[in-house]
Amino acid sequence: MTGRVDGVCALAGILGLMMASPAAVAAPTQPVASAADIIAAAAPSEWRTLAADRLMVIDLPKGRVVIELAPDFAPVHVARIRQLVRSGYFDRAVILRSQPNYVVQWGLPEDHRPASAPGPLKAEFDAPGLLPLEALPDRDSYAPEVGFSVGFPAARDWADGRSWLVHCYGMVGVGRDNSPDSGDGTELYAVTGHSPRQLDRNITVVGRVVLGMELLQAMPFGTGDLGFYRTPAEMTPLRKVSMAQDMPLADRVRLQALRTDSESFRKLVDSRRNRRDPWFVHPAGHVDLCNVPLPVRPAP
Repeated sequence: MTGRVDGVCALAGILGLMMASPAAVAAPTQPVASAADIIAAAAPSEWRTLAADRLMVIDLPKGRVVIELAPDFAPVHVARIRQLVRSGYFDRAVILRSQPNYVVQWGLPEDHRPASAPGPLKAEFDAPGLLPLEALPDRDSYAPEVGFSVGFPAARDWADGRSWLVHCYGMVGVGRDNSPDSGDGTELYAVTGHSPRQLDRNITVVGRVVLGMELLQAMPFGTGDLGFYRTPAEMTPLRKVSMAQDMPLADRVRLQALRTDSESFRKLVDSRRNRRDPWFVHPAGHVDLCNVPLPVRPAP
């Protein structure tokens, strides 16, 4: 009988714990700084101003999208994109495709493409050399080492001495056909879904969206194969595409990003790795590269 009573009491105790509110079980013992608090407290020296000659500005009917280009990883493609922007090529472009949980893609419709299109470029799937990297200690399924390089989520492999940008949410790449060297910079896409890391080192990545990602995310899904729009009426026009450097000073986009080599960014990464706010019961003790936010703000 004694053993049975003890067992019943133990069971009652377990049920009592199960019925306790998550807040009561997981309440932190001391106040925890949120991501917003960490970002707000970052010193001015921990922010870097995004270079105007690296910012591609796309004006859509409902707002503005800004892309920070990455010439350190894809110099030839970035040079081509700058050339296309400055020639007005993308001013005739439209959103061609929105595939659920994958990408939004833009370029010229078939019947608007010039007879003499730019020639294809040699693929820049990765960059030679081990570029500087603020490495994460967390394991990664797709690369030997990952972290942040000049503000971009990146990976590198000491064995082959190569570095590359990874397909996180908001990253921008160059569309191509089956041949690796068939991309020409005239069709670009932004990742709008779960990070398709299987694309790493298979497509040239040229930058990331730093402003206006919500506008691309809100594009209606295409009903054609791979999310392509079937009719011109479904396509959203790009009203104007500019390099920030070429815009009048009064209209020029000026943004800052939190430096990924800063102490505040280190704290931000740790806050995502070990969620200590009251809602979380079990901090993961791990963070995926693509789940680390890259804070951007208007330059003061």
